[in-house]
Amino acid sequence: MIRKIQSVLRLVRFPNLLIIAFTQYAMRYLIMEPLLPSSSFDLQFGDFQFALLVFSTMLIAAAGYIINDYFDTQADLINKPKRVVVGVSIHRREAMILHALMNIMGIGIGVYLSFYIKLPALSMVFLIATGLLWFYSTNYKRQFLVGNLTVSILTGLVPLMVILFEIPLLNREYGELMLRNNASFGYLVAWVGAFSFFAFVTTLIREIIKDAEDFEGDRAYGMKTVPIVLGTFWTRIAVVVMVVGTLGALVYLLLKYIVSSVDPLDYISLIYFALFLALPLIALA
Repeated sequence: MIRKIQSVLRLVRFPNLLIIAFTQYAMRYLIMEPLLPSSSFDLQFGDFQFALLVFSTMLIAAAGYIINDYFDTQADLINKPKRVVVGVSIHRREAMILHALMNIMGIGIGVYLSFYIKLPALSMVFLIATGLLWFYSTNYKRQFLVGNLTVSILTGLVPLMVILFEIPLLNREYGELMLRNNASFGYLVAWVGAFSFFAFVTTLIREIIKDAEDFEGDRAYGMKTVPIVLGTFWTRIAVVVMVVGTLGALVYLLLKYIVSSVDPLDYISLIYFALFLALPLIALA
C-alpha cells in the first residue's frame, strides 16, 4: 500500500504540485495583499474558496502529469527507464481512472468557484487547460515548439489564476472608490503578470533543455522537438540567448523598480526574484 502511494506521488510529480500551491499562495499573500492601496481594503475572494482554487489547479496539473506519462511510456523506457511508473508500479487502466477522477474533481471545483463569484465564463479556463494538457500529451509535444509553448503558457497561467478570481471581486467592492480617486487595480495585474511572464519564459527554457536530454528517445518515437529539428548545437545557442536575455530583463527590473525602493514589499519581491527566477536561470546557464 505504501509503495502504491509512493508511486502515485511520483506519477503526479508531488513536489511540483507543492510548488504550484506555494506560487499561488505567494501571489495572494506576499504580493497582492500587501499591495492593496489601503489598510482598510481586504481581499474579497474568501480563504476557503482560494484554497479550493489552489486544490483545483493542483488536481488538473496532476491529471496532466498522469496522461503525459501514460502516452509517453515508450519514449520514457528509452530516456529514463528507472523512472517509469505507468505500466510498471501502476497499471495503465488505474492511471487512466486516476486521470479522469482528478480532472472531474478539478473541473468541478473550478466550475463551482466560477459560479460562486458570478462569472461562469471562467469555467472555460479549467476546461481549456484540461483540453490543452490532453492534446499536449497526445499530439502537441510531438510538434516543433507547440508542446513547449503549451506547457509554458499553462505554467504562466498558474499565478494569473489568482488575479482572475480576485480582481473582479475587488472591482465590485472598491471600484467606485478607486474611480473617484482616479485609480484602478491595474497595478496588481501588472505585478502578477510580470511573475507570470517570467514563469512562462523560464518554463520554455526548461522544456527545451528537457527535450535535449530526451533526444534519443524522442527521435526514436518520431517527435519533432526543438533539438531534433534544429540540432543540439543551435539548440544550445538558442537556450543561452534566452537565458542571457531573461537575466538581463530581470537585472533591469531589479535595478529600476526594486533595489532602489524603500518599500518592504519590494524586498520580498527581490527575494522571490532571486530565489525562484534569477538563481535557476544562472544554474541553467
